[in-house]
Amino acid sequence: MSLLAYFLLTFLITWAVWFAAAALAAPGNTGFFGIRGPVFLLGVFAPALVSLALTARAEGPAGVKRLLARVGHWRVGARWYAFAVGYFAAIKLTAALVHRVATDEWPRFGDTPWALILVGIMVSTWVQAGEELGWRGYALPRLAAHLGLGGASVLLGGMWALWHLPLFLLPDSGSTGQSFPAYLLQVTALSVALAWLSWKTEGSLLLVMLMHASVNNTTSIVPAAVDGAIAPIAFRGSLLAWITVGLLWAVGALLLVRMRGADVRGMLSSDARRPRG
Repeated sequence: MSLLAYFLLTFLITWAVWFAAAALAAPGNTGFFGIRGPVFLLGVFAPALVSLALTARAEGPAGVKRLLARVGHWRVGARWYAFAVGYFAAIKLTAALVHRVATDEWPRFGDTPWALILVGIMVSTWVQAGEELGWRGYALPRLAAHLGLGGASVLLGGMWALWHLPLFLLPDSGSTGQSFPAYLLQVTALSVALAWLSWKTEGSLLLVMLMHASVNNTTSIVPAAVDGAIAPIAFRGSLLAWITVGLLWAVGALLLVRMRGADVRGMLSSDARRPRG
């Protein structure tokens, strides 16, 4: 029941807030510093707020403290930091190479300086607590206790993607009109990689927050969005988007095999245990 309550409350709050933010998007009031921005941000933090409320109700202040302590679990191997920061960038660059081989043309590359991307990752990592306290902090270990880590990562990925659906329907969201099916497949595969990282770092939320921020900030190094897209439910993503999906699932399939039989008990603890190899 706690998981059902988590998903219902998170979707209800976020979607209600996001649609309200869209209604406030009058001319001259579309930026973050207008009223729309803070209202929209409240929806972004709904997964964390709901997870903290449910944890407090079920486990009291001690449970909340254990959940928050996982944000400070930083003592993991350097390779996991490298994985968190570099995984999606490597996927995107490989997708560009596959596109070049398949079509004899390079896709369009973004022009954001790498230094600015790294600054964006460092700054936005902390914002990702708004989602990751909920998705990987609260929901993943509880789902994994019933479905195993692999099954939980796939189901959670689908729910995580669906949570973003209004952004494909509302105007001026940055995802308006893009292919939601392509996004669903991409995010579900990313959820598998995030679950793998969470398992290998004994439930560190800091590392999955870092990876989440890295995904958000490296998407533009090889943009895959379709200009003027107006059919969010259609399978009309760009060739680069589908290549990216294929690569993510090629890796994701290997990770799912490796996660079979994973012991997820450490993911519910704030104890800084020795990272897995």
